Amino acid sequence: MDVIAAMILIGIVCAIIGLGLGYLVRKNISEGKLGQAENLAKEIIDKAHRDSETVQKEKLLEAKEEIHKWRSEAERENKERRNDVQKYEKRVIQKEEVLDKKIQGLENKEATLSDKIKFADEKEKEIEEIKVQQLTKLESISGITTDKAKEIILGNAERDVRREMSLMIKDVETHAKEDADKKAREIIGYAIQKCAADHVAETTVTVVNLPNDEMKGRIIGREGRNIRTLETLTGIDLIIDDTPEAVILSGFDPIRREIARIALEKLIADGRIHPARIEEMVEKAKKEVDNTIKDYGEQAAFETGVHGLHPEIIRLLGRLNYRTSYGQNVLKHSIEVAHLAGTMAAEIGADIRLAKRSGLLHDIGKAVDHEVEGTHVEIGMDILRRYKESKEVIHAMSTHHGDYEPESVEAVLVTAADAISAARPGARRETLEAYIKRLEKLEEIANSYEGIEKSYAIQAGREIRIVVKPEDISDEEMHLVARDMTKKIERELEYPGQIKVSMIRETRAIEYAK
Repeated sequence: MDVIAAMILIGIVCAIIGLGLGYLVRKNISEGKLGQAENLAKEIIDKAHRDSETVQKEKLLEAKEEIHKWRSEAERENKERRNDVQKYEKRVIQKEEVLDKKIQGLENKEATLSDKIKFADEKEKEIEEIKVQQLTKLESISGITTDKAKEIILGNAERDVRREMSLMIKDVETHAKEDADKKAREIIGYAIQKCAADHVAETTVTVVNLPNDEMKGRIIGREGRNIRTLETLTGIDLIIDDTPEAVILSGFDPIRREIARIALEKLIADGRIHPARIEEMVEKAKKEVDNTIKDYGEQAAFETGVHGLHPEIIRLLGRLNYRTSYGQNVLKHSIEVAHLAGTMAAEIGADIRLAKRSGLLHDIGKAVDHEVEGTHVEIGMDILRRYKESKEVIHAMSTHHGDYEPESVEAVLVTAADAISAARPGARRETLEAYIKRLEKLEEIANSYEGIEKSYAIQAGREIRIVVKPEDISDEEMHLVARDMTKKIERELEYPGQIKVSMIRETRAIEYAK
């Protein structure tokens, strides 16, 4: 409509302009041209009227189309909204129906439950009435009241309890006497053990000389960390006392004791003593001892003239240098048996090579008998079979303890040579062998448990020190494992005094800066 008004206004303005022009023309132009100007003005006015009407009609049509478009859009939106409202109404109606059904179901259950409760109350009343009737009838039949019956029952129970108590007290007294006798024997045995410790000191200790007494403090380390690390890695007990310029290494395993001695001497010579350096030196000492073991085996084979042995058998022979049997060095004993058997074979015309070879290898099983189940004879036979020794050698070495009947002259000679070597004065001590066996059995019991990394019997068998794997055994489980281990030691081992079980759990994190 604003457009139409504008067009009308334009028309009016144009008319006014035309009139003005006509007026000017009439004034300035001659009267002859006045009529022409008026006609021209009329034509202009008419054209303006026509143009304004045309524009008015066009704008009116556009306005009507726009109004129609807006109306259609509004109707479409209203229709969509009505559809959405109808959907929401339908969902609300469905939910109301579901809620009504649930409410109805709850009301039904509540009514049923109320009926059951009422029924149960009635039954309880009936049962109580029946109970009272039965008690009354029972009292009339028995002729005693309920209180009297209670008194009789309590009296009988008291007599039974007193009798049981008397039996229990008697058993406790008997066990107490037995335990007291056992404890007394343990105390006496422990005292004897302490006094008898020096009997095996010569074969279970090694003395390391120090350059000065100041070195003792460095070996101990701050808060004892150095000595604890060395004892844990080697399984050897370090005794640092008032002995001037000396440290005593105590342990039943000569190989461990030798490793500890070499590592300690290297640390003293190096001067840098701390846990990381101790670990490095212990590893070096182990490699050095391995090489020494190989040298001992090769020397024994060369000395006896026994050639062609498997390298692993050579190594096992070298290990025998660190093994004692009844206090006797097993490698020296084996060399002596080889020489004796060879000499006797030469005298009677038997096979000297077979006799020497069998004599040298007759105790080869003792190199690993603390690691493998079975007698050293059976273990030795398995080792020799594994490394392709002849049947004659295996048979000759298998008969030296009477486990098998000898079927060859050489087998009899090996048995005789073994007895001669063991029977010479001062060759063996029964006490030391039993002592070593007990310590090996103690470590075997400890190693039989899952999660045990390594174990060492120290303090002459009065303590077993165990290092556990932290990923397998937690701090809480350590107490249970230690308790179970002590029970197993008590069942399977005979020993004087008492044995302390010490378990160590350590978690390490190692990274490398590159």
